[in-house]
Amino acid sequence: MNSDVQRYRPQLATTPWFKDLPIELQDYLVARSDLVRLKKGQPLYRRGERSFGLYAILDGALSIGTVGADGKEALLAVLGPTAWIGEVSMFDGLPRPHDASAIGKTLVLHVPGPALETLLGAHPTYWRHFGLLMAQKIRISFENNEAMILLPAAQRLASRLLLIAGGYGGINAEQSRIRLSQDTLASMVSLTRQTTNQLLKNLESQGIVDLKFGEIVILDFDRLRAASAGDPVP
Repeated sequence: MNSDVQRYRPQLATTPWFKDLPIELQDYLVARSDLVRLKKGQPLYRRGERSFGLYAILDGALSIGTVGADGKEALLAVLGPTAWIGEVSMFDGLPRPHDASAIGKTLVLHVPGPALETLLGAHPTYWRHFGLLMAQKIRISFENNEAMILLPAAQRLASRLLLIAGGYGGINAEQSRIRLSQDTLASMVSLTRQTTNQLLKNLESQGIVDLKFGEIVILDFDRLRAASAGDPVP
């Protein structure tokens, strides 16, 4: 078994998807994986590239999105430990649907594609577990799309902060300190940086968040939930 990867196994088990896998499947994924180290701005993969397997973030963070021909970025998510990514191309065999790039120094676990093909060929029932991973993300994507259409700016921003802090519904670990620039957050909720800054300042003045350079600290989750629902903040 890969001892370098094995020491990260307790960390992998902190998020529901990996923790709920059969032990033999956990053993297989850890034993056949390796580690990838990325520098700030370095891509893990680009949209349109062929798939080389499945990944889990162990340290740092990846931005998930796409840059258009005009240079405008459509940022879908910023994922940290211990989110798994790459399962979509496992199912359809098509190229990567988006870019995944390191926001800072990032450590990623990599399960190569051939190892996954061997596993699923021998144990097709395991497909369901990877299907659940993909379904979880599809559900979150639907909720995000609904929020972008229906919610006013203040609720939209508060909802996205809650989603990130909550680990995208269990995709990665929960966190009260969100390492995210205001420019990046603005892109995620389709607002200008000026509007995003104003809304964050309003939350800060109410003691709900604390703004630091490149970081947003959640101080009061209950009141942030109230803000995301449009309820009066106590």
